[in-house]
Amino acid sequence: MNSEIFSQRRDLLAQQLSVGEAVVLFAKREAHLEKFTQENNFLYLTGLAVPNAIFIMVKGERSLVTQLFIQRGIPEEEVWTGKKMRPDEATEISGITKVSYLDQFLGELSLHAPKLQRIYSSIGTLKLDQPLPYAMFALKPLTERYPGIVIKDIHDLIAPLRKVKSDWELMQLQRAIDITGKGIMDIMECAKAGMMEYELEATLFYRMQISGARTWGFAPIIASGINAATLHYEQNNCRIESGELVLLDVGASYMNYSADVTRCFPVSGSFSERQKQIYSLVLSVQKQIIEMIKPGITLMDLQIKTRELLAEGCLAIGLINDLDEITKYYMHGVSHFLGMDTHDVGGREATLEKGNVITVEPGIYIPEERLGVRIEDDVLVTETGYCVLSQNIPKEIEEIESIRKAALSD
Repeated sequence: MNSEIFSQRRDLLAQQLSVGEAVVLFAKREAHLEKFTQENNFLYLTGLAVPNAIFIMVKGERSLVTQLFIQRGIPEEEVWTGKKMRPDEATEISGITKVSYLDQFLGELSLHAPKLQRIYSSIGTLKLDQPLPYAMFALKPLTERYPGIVIKDIHDLIAPLRKVKSDWELMQLQRAIDITGKGIMDIMECAKAGMMEYELEATLFYRMQISGARTWGFAPIIASGINAATLHYEQNNCRIESGELVLLDVGASYMNYSADVTRCFPVSGSFSERQKQIYSLVLSVQKQIIEMIKPGITLMDLQIKTRELLAEGCLAIGLINDLDEITKYYMHGVSHFLGMDTHDVGGREATLEKGNVITVEPGIYIPEERLGVRIEDDVLVTETGYCVLSQNIPKEIEEIESIRKAALSD
């Protein structure tokens, strides 16, 4: 990946800063014997997939300081943890020429502190019943000595940048979606009644690993029967019974860009009449919502129309007796932004613009019938409409039944 991409992102961020403002971002802390995944805002601006590093950007009256701080290599520790990134390697990846070591961070920050009024960092929403985020802890020596400096979350600055995906970002998202799609196909081609849900999870994880996607974008949902009526079911530890519908809500993460796709299939090969009725209703609504997508539409527009269509459909088939009863069987949002985070920056009421990627995921959940159906695709907002990035993953009833019957006949 060209360092120019990160330089351009930092330039756009710098344009939003006023004199006396700074950005201080911390890489994810090192965790021993765990796979490392980088903090997304830090990765977005630097490209560095190393732990414990720090990025600062300070805007002065006549200058803009951009600097990295990385771990020093300690020869005695290298036999255990390997060599650390060198300053020249950090520069080559990030395009940042001023690279120092972590033990120099507070000294460097001290030089800027007297002129600072505000620092932006990844602190999220501070909750009184949870520990302070690491950024607040790491900046405590500064705020104790300069209590007038305000620490703010970086979301409002970086969200407009991350929401609009570049061609390179779309390539990573498409790769994550394609890998996820192949894994879903693997599952449809091997699943049988009597298998455990976690066996299907393992099938997809194997496909991810051999395809270069090292981690999940989120905890996978492999839900059969009544489990599919639990929206965030994550146990994946039940036996799949004959005749049940299996719901897969899954997404590989590739280069920190996450897919998010949901498909349902009948483990016994064919949808029952009731399963087909509910599935057809959800699929019809999903297609109508996708057709609405274009710049200028809000996520709330999509949500209101989804609820309206699902309510009308459920009333028509006798599942509900009043339109307002739809909340009993549909209780979540139809869409969210997708990108480096599965629920990416942008908010639930944002107005769509070219380059956004969102999900479209209506569902109906009927626990008393041991049935849950959700169909989810990942959709790019184009200049005049949309492009379904997950369009190659089968979702038509005839397609799914054909795949399942072929699988069961082998």
